[in-house]
Amino acid sequence: MAEIGETTPPYLRIVGELRRRIMAGELGPGDRVPSTRQIVREWGVAMATASRALTALRQESLVRAVPGVGMVVTGAEPTTPGRGAASGGRRLPVQGLTRDQVVRTAMKIADAEGLPALSMRRIATELDVPTMSLYRQVRGKEQLLVLMADAAFAAHRLPRTFPPGWRAQLELLSRLQWSIYRRHPWLAQVISLTRPLMAPHAVAHTECALRALARHGLDQHTQLHLVAALANHVRGTAINLEQGAEAEQDTGLTDDEWMEAQADVFGGLLAAGEFPHLARLSRTAIDLNVESLFEFGLQRLLDGVAALLERVTTRTG
Repeated sequence: MAEIGETTPPYLRIVGELRRRIMAGELGPGDRVPSTRQIVREWGVAMATASRALTALRQESLVRAVPGVGMVVTGAEPTTPGRGAASGGRRLPVQGLTRDQVVRTAMKIADAEGLPALSMRRIATELDVPTMSLYRQVRGKEQLLVLMADAAFAAHRLPRTFPPGWRAQLELLSRLQWSIYRRHPWLAQVISLTRPLMAPHAVAHTECALRALARHGLDQHTQLHLVAALANHVRGTAINLEQGAEAEQDTGLTDDEWMEAQADVFGGLLAAGEFPHLARLSRTAIDLNVESLFEFGLQRLLDGVAALLERVTTRTG
């Protein structure tokens, strides 16, 4: 076996250490191995790296998944709540697997570790079923992502009644979408405006936004572009949520801590005098973050819609 050194990929170094613990008896049969979150804390890696390490150990048959417990060292299986001696550790009947279980498990993985950690094999591992059994519920990952997106929107239902006025209605829809993205940061990577997902609960948002702009004198082309521009602002800003989470996992630094760590480098860049306007801004207390970008952009877009509607009213009045 090749020696593991500093040039070895991080996940292989984790695999090597956990393999050593198992072989040395530090982790015995039936013992739980560190979870993905514990690996992230111990080794300072991203969730996707931790997940890859556990997958590699499972492929070596050193660990296996036990529902309700997690990953354990192969061999004697621990007793788990709700399991009798006759059924302890056995896989749940594949015929009992439902599409809802597959979708919810996929969302749980994506919420915790991001889309890079999501695969049919990983879902099967979490459910402790054969990978091929998943294809009885979903055709593949493309359909699974549609179902995940639809479930995310379905969990945050549209209100039965909307406030009066187009602006209040569009603002409510935008804020609701923002809350969905914050709950599921991976969703921004799935949603597309040029190739929209055929997810009924997501499409319902577009319908409501078009209804808010109806009967204001706008042609259909303009209405759809305004709705798409608003949705794209929310989605485009939300993309930073997952990127920020991944960066924090990789570096162990929050955005503010990262900026503080870059202060000397940034200061040296500005000291050269090539960016006077940026240097002047840096001396003021400006709080720029995803929330402020969302709020500022939303209000300016709605101001633009108001100005457009006013011109249409003036022209037709």
